[in-house]
Amino acid sequence: MGVGGAATTASTVDGVVRRTATRLPRRVGLRFQDREWTYAELDAGVDRVAAWLLGLGLSRGDRVATYGHNSDAYLLAFLGCARAGLVHVPVNQGLTGDELTYLLTQSGSSVVLTDPNLAGELEEIRARVPVRDVLALRGAPESVLEVARDPALPRTVDVEVDDTDLVQLLYTSGTTARPKGAMMSHRALVHEYASAVQALDIDPDDRLLHALPLYHSAQMHVFLLPGLAVGAVNELVEVPEPEDLLRRIEEDGITSFFAAPTVWVALANASGFAHRDLSGLRKAYYGAAIMPVPVLSRIRERWPDIGFYNCFGQSEIGPLATVLRPEEHVEGRLESCGRPVLFVEARIVDEEGRDVPEGEPGEIVYRSPQLCDGYWDKPEETAAAFRDGWFRSGDMARRDSEGYFTIVDRIKDVINTGGVLVASREVEDVLYRHPAVNEVAVIALPDDTWGEAVTAVVVAGRAVSEEELIGFARERLAGFKTPKRVYLVSDLPRNASGKLLKRVLRERFTATS
Repeated sequence: MGVGGAATTASTVDGVVRRTATRLPRRVGLRFQDREWTYAELDAGVDRVAAWLLGLGLSRGDRVATYGHNSDAYLLAFLGCARAGLVHVPVNQGLTGDELTYLLTQSGSSVVLTDPNLAGELEEIRARVPVRDVLALRGAPESVLEVARDPALPRTVDVEVDDTDLVQLLYTSGTTARPKGAMMSHRALVHEYASAVQALDIDPDDRLLHALPLYHSAQMHVFLLPGLAVGAVNELVEVPEPEDLLRRIEEDGITSFFAAPTVWVALANASGFAHRDLSGLRKAYYGAAIMPVPVLSRIRERWPDIGFYNCFGQSEIGPLATVLRPEEHVEGRLESCGRPVLFVEARIVDEEGRDVPEGEPGEIVYRSPQLCDGYWDKPEETAAAFRDGWFRSGDMARRDSEGYFTIVDRIKDVINTGGVLVASREVEDVLYRHPAVNEVAVIALPDDTWGEAVTAVVVAGRAVSEEELIGFARERLAGFKTPKRVYLVSDLPRNASGKLLKRVLRERFTATS
C-alpha cells in the first residue's frame, strides 16, 4: 500500500480514493473552507498520514479515535487509518465527561486526534482513559493536516490490509441504551458504498454538500465516500447553519444535499429561502431520523422540482438499508422508507424469527455483506442481535405486497397501554397536523391504571393548551391511542445526528410525574 508499499486489495476503504485518483488525478475531489484537494493530492495526503500514524508506534488493529469537527483533516485521519491497517473510532464531538470516558475506554483507543478547541475536554479525563497520545487534527505544526500537505514526508506504507480487517468502530447513537461499537470491515463498507451509489443516483457530475458531522455514519458512508468513489466534487461544511447552506447551494452550484429532518425544517423556515435560487439542486436526501409525513409534505410543497430520497438504516449495516426514491414519493406511500438497496435482504419476522403476513407488523431483520461483524467486546449483545445469519434491527415495520417497508416504531418505543400496543409514530403524525405543534415526541410513562400511559411531549410554535392538544388527538385517534398527558417544553433532546432521545424524556418525566 502507498508508494513502494504492499498492494491495496480491490475492496478496501482507502482503495476507493486511490482508484479515483488513478482515473481522475487532477479533478477537485474535496473542498473545505479555502482549501481544495485534487484526487491525486488527497491520495498522496492519505499516504503521508498513514505513514505518520505508523511512525508513532501504532500496529495493525490498534484503535485511533477522532474527536473533532468536520474538516478535511478529519477525512484524512479516517482514510489514513484505513491505509495503515488501523481501526478508526469516530467520536461525537459533543460528548464530554463520563460519556467520552466510556467510549474511549470501551474502544481501547490508544491515540486521539482532536481539534485544539476540544483538547481541554480530553485533558480533564486523561487519567481515566487508556489513551497514550492526544494529537492535533489541525491547527498545530505537527497535525494530520500539516502532515498530509508536506511533500517532503514519506509516503511508503508497508502494511498489507485485507478487506476482512476491521476499519472502523461505529458506535450506535445510544437512543435507548449505552452506545455499542459496531465492528465494520473494509468489505462491509465498500459493499455499502456500491449500494449507495446505485440507490441514490450518485454520479461524477454531482457537487455534493456535506453538512452533518462526519462521525455520523450516514454522512461519511452514504454520501462522502460514495461521492469520492465516483469522482464527484465534495464540499464539506464545518457547522450546518441554514442561511449559509442556502447560500452555498445557490452560489456553489450544489446538486446533491443530505440532511436530517430537523435541518430540512430549518431550511424551509429560513428567511433566505424566499430569494435564493435553488434550481441547481436536483437531489435532496433525508434520513437519520423519521420525517413526520405532515412535515415532509410542507417541505415538498416548497421544493416541488427537487427529487427527494428517504434513506433508512442503522450503524450496524453501514448504515444504508432501504431507500424511497423520488418517483416513489407518491400519495399513500410517503410513510414508507422504501425497498432494500442492492446488497441488502430484509424480512419482517415475529419474536420467534418466523415471517409474518404482508401488512402485519413485526421486526425487520437483515442479511447483507454490509453488516458489521458484531459489537466490540460485547459477545452477549452480539449473540442476541445475530440469529441464524440474520441481524435483528430492533425496528418494528410492515412490508406490503410490492416490497415496500414502513417503519412503525422502534420496538423499545412501542407503548403497551392496558395490554394494547400503540405505535408512538402514529400518534406523533396526528399531533403534527395541529398548527401549533412544531415538534412532538410520544413516549410511555408508568401508570397505575394502564401500565403505560401514552404521553406527548410537545414543542409549540404558539400558545396552546394541553387540553386542546388532547382533544385534537381524540377526534382523530381511538381512545386508547389518545395521549393521557401532554407536556409542553421549549425543545426536545436530540443527539448531534438529529435522532430524538426518547430515553431522556422518559427519565425526565418519570421522575416528575
